[in-house]
Amino acid sequence: MKLTSLKENLKQGLSIVGHLTTKNINLPILNNILFRAKKEGLELISTNLEISIVHFMRSKVDQEGEVAIDSKIINDYVSLLPEEKIEIETVNDELKIKCKNYKTKINTQDSKDFPLVPIIEDENCFYVKTDEFKKAISNVSFAVASSDGRPEISGIFFSLINKNIFLVGTDSYRLAEKSISFSSDKNLDDKKFIVPAKTIQEVIRILNNFKDNEQIENIDKIKICFNENQISFSFGSSFLTSRLIIGSYPDYKQIIPNNKKTEVLVNKSEIVRAIKAAGLFSKAGINDIGLSSKKDKLIIFSNSSQVGENFVEIDCKTKGEEMELFINYKYLLEGLNNISDDEILLSFLDRNTPCKIETKKDDKFLYIVMPIRQ
Repeated sequence: MKLTSLKENLKQGLSIVGHLTTKNINLPILNNILFRAKKEGLELISTNLEISIVHFMRSKVDQEGEVAIDSKIINDYVSLLPEEKIEIETVNDELKIKCKNYKTKINTQDSKDFPLVPIIEDENCFYVKTDEFKKAISNVSFAVASSDGRPEISGIFFSLINKNIFLVGTDSYRLAEKSISFSSDKNLDDKKFIVPAKTIQEVIRILNNFKDNEQIENIDKIKICFNENQISFSFGSSFLTSRLIIGSYPDYKQIIPNNKKTEVLVNKSEIVRAIKAAGLFSKAGINDIGLSSKKDKLIIFSNSSQVGENFVEIDCKTKGEEMELFINYKYLLEGLNNISDDEILLSFLDRNTPCKIETKKDDKFLYIVMPIRQ
């Protein structure tokens, strides 16, 4: 293998794939990045067996070949090199690197031991707009269960219906749903799958590695393909594959209230400030605050025997019956922080039914929080 690359391009590529490598005592090859030089350029590949990342970068390749190199060593060393062209060549079991006045040799591993990256056929594929996808993921990922105790809710649920993807995250105490449109030549109606939260985090991290649109082809769209067990995300010069979570996602539609007796339209900044103040006086470990709707007033209150009590009354527009319930203020805040509109629409059925949070401007986002029973 022999090639020449710009330091900036190589550093970026290593950053994209290197994040996936971890110290693995049982399978040391996973600590490495696979360098695969082709006529077209250089492929950088990493995997942890659950997720695989392939990044292609343009390079002047004089001799094709492949070799596995310790991820930490190559990442750290390349980051220290001058902003110049880097010459890379394999000689026996060593990788020779030359950049201006820097020369080094790094021991390599046999590429034959490196795991194969799974290939997903283009049977079930669709496209989403990158900016819409990133925003939608942000809208729902915070609600995903952080524990693996129930694997089926430790990922984001994808449900494809009528050219729309419904993305859902829940930990059984709150639930967020956001829908965005997709395009496809195939009929993918009623296709459903669960993507691990870590996979989605890697996709967003890779997208954030690109500084501007010129660094990636088709930055405006992501190609997503899936089969029964795996999913892939393709964006420009990067390609990620992952296992799917096998299991049945809860029928979450059943817990979303279809009816309401009370509706409150309130300014977002006002209610966020009031909730934060009430949270200071909530009970530790419970994080409970009270919400009480009166005629065009919303009262937010809390008390703790150790700290004291708090009471805030804010103006709003109300419809229906007066209502009072208790809720986890942290869950409520996380949902509100994912809303960009100035006005928030809260609706309630009773004190034992989830509180629904929406906005009038964005009818594609929905958030519900289970109340705390007193």
